[in-house]
Amino acid sequence: MLDGNSGLSSEKISYNPWSLRCHKQQLSRMRSESKDRKLYKFLLLENVVHHFKLPCVLDLKMGTRQHGDDASEEKAARQMKKCEQSTSATLGVRVCGMQVYQLDTGHYLCRNKYYGRGLSIEGFRNALYQYLHNGIELRKDLFEPVLAKLRSLKAVLERQASYRFYSSSLLIIYDGKDSRAGTPLERRPEARPKRGEGPGPESLQEGGSSEPGSSAQPKVDVRMIDFAHSTFKGFRDDPTVHDGPDMGYVFGLESLINIMEQMREENQ
Repeated sequence: MLDGNSGLSSEKISYNPWSLRCHKQQLSRMRSESKDRKLYKFLLLENVVHHFKLPCVLDLKMGTRQHGDDASEEKAARQMKKCEQSTSATLGVRVCGMQVYQLDTGHYLCRNKYYGRGLSIEGFRNALYQYLHNGIELRKDLFEPVLAKLRSLKAVLERQASYRFYSSSLLIIYDGKDSRAGTPLERRPEARPKRGEGPGPESLQEGGSSEPGSSAQPKVDVRMIDFAHSTFKGFRDDPTVHDGPDMGYVFGLESLINIMEQMREENQ
């Protein structure tokens, strides 16, 4: 789904149109303010997708609670309502954004946070399936590397006492131009239709790598981001001290792992 209001109709859209719009707006603002010779402070952020050619990104809001300890009563109430009305309450995780490159169209399929808030449990499953589907086939080769990273993260967080990651997100990233998926459909005679594969469109059986003899794992990254409302014992003299691991976050990871494992079994 492309952003029809992005004003980019004259350009070839090969990136997330909303990200491109935000980038151009920020550049325009910086140019207009530069003549005043003011000094500004900025946070330097790492571009975690810089080594991906066609980054496919799933932004997941993690945990069953989204407000920090310093939130006002009004803000806490708003955040609790969002959680109660979304999969944050039922799964401990909800879709906050998504972009996935579609090989059949050459465009990104994009979803925003409002889409994620309206998803049911089954809707969340379908969104995850959609994220792993490149428009031609389900990327089954992604299951194991993503699951391995999620299990490793869960094991680490279960050992952390007092840490709370309220309102933080988890990014799952893979390359839409992976060596396996980079070959157009018409050039892949080894692919054969297979019916009844999950809730999405008909998928194709996994063929070999597009390069003879290549058996490399797909490039996958999983990142925790957005720690503005995170805390732990002794952090900036925070008056509220939490005990044990962040079980809301761990619950979200468990749900994500379980859904991906079920999806892998259903699509073997």
